Amino acid sequence: MSRIRVALLGASGSIGLQAADVIAQHPDEFELVALASGRGGEQHDALALSNPKARSLIGGSAEDLQKLVLDCAPDIALIATTGVVGLSATVAALEAGVAVAIANKETIVAGGDVVMRAARSAAERKGTDVLERLRPVDSEHSALWQCLVGESLDRVRSLWLTASGGPFRESTAAEIAAATPATALKHPTWSMGAKITIDSATLVNKGLEAIEAHRLFSVPMEQVKIVVHPQSVVHGLVEFVDGSTKAQMGSPDMRGPIGYALGYPVRMDLGIPNVDLAAHGSLTFSPPDLVRFPGLAIALEAGRAGGAAPGALIAADGVAVTRFLAGEFPLGGIPQLLHDAVEQFGVRPAPASVAEVIALHEEVTQFAERWSGAD
Repeated sequence: MSRIRVALLGASGSIGLQAADVIAQHPDEFELVALASGRGGEQHDALALSNPKARSLIGGSAEDLQKLVLDCAPDIALIATTGVVGLSATVAALEAGVAVAIANKETIVAGGDVVMRAARSAAERKGTDVLERLRPVDSEHSALWQCLVGESLDRVRSLWLTASGGPFRESTAAEIAAATPATALKHPTWSMGAKITIDSATLVNKGLEAIEAHRLFSVPMEQVKIVVHPQSVVHGLVEFVDGSTKAQMGSPDMRGPIGYALGYPVRMDLGIPNVDLAAHGSLTFSPPDLVRFPGLAIALEAGRAGGAAPGALIAADGVAVTRFLAGEFPLGGIPQLLHDAVEQFGVRPAPASVAEVIALHEEVTQFAERWSGAD
């Protein structure tokens, strides 16, 4: 039996390194044929050294990434790049018959219509469902996907995403708005990169994930719900019209959803311990507070508005988080910047091509970099 050929874009990031670990654990099932990193470094060099047959790319452009994927002809490409640099490679891979494991929010949130059109077309050609071609890696979307296997979407009442609540779950609105990077980077349950950790602190990530779920699972935004679950044991729930609810539970370890996406439909032993419910004792759930976390409210509204609003939201968020981490403003500056960006650009129609997605992203990025709070 031939091994599954994997191209790994964003190889030296948190998701990329964990994906490489999953692949290394199962050398008889997977072969790493390409790896790309934005800045290279020791971790990229170590991966290249341990996978000498894989083509290696450092600091490549969008066109370079696309060419790398197409030239290597993998069975699956795991896209874990940041920003929209991996968008062209994602669409090209789908069009070429390569399955995509997607771990990049910008690709789905900003390029939603373009990417989903390519995924649906790829699924039709292969005679599969869309999620076999475009496989979610985010833990919440993986959880929903797992709950939906064998189910019909027209029998779904609601999709529920869980949020840990981040480091400010019990903080006041004033404390959250005044928070510094030092406190915002202390996530209580997950070990992640700085960008997603800050998005978790503002709960903006849950708004982005709601938009992703709306796109990936073809359900209205109104059917995507959010619940705060500090224990991070339940990663997603699906409510059905007959009153039943399915939940997916697991340890907070990203190798689980990565392995599920790479090995689908086969589950692999990844050395991750199962959840000990007796040891947890109790699991709690509560609604998110949109007053204390205004970034979540802005993100959800952008998702409901559609058009260019989601793309404007996520482009502005990337800059806002960078500026916050650089100490340019406190945490409360992030939702202010998001509000102004969505208000200015969100009224436009949705981008209809990869080029239009990138053009909007660049325009909003420039706006966000100039933003002073008095715009």
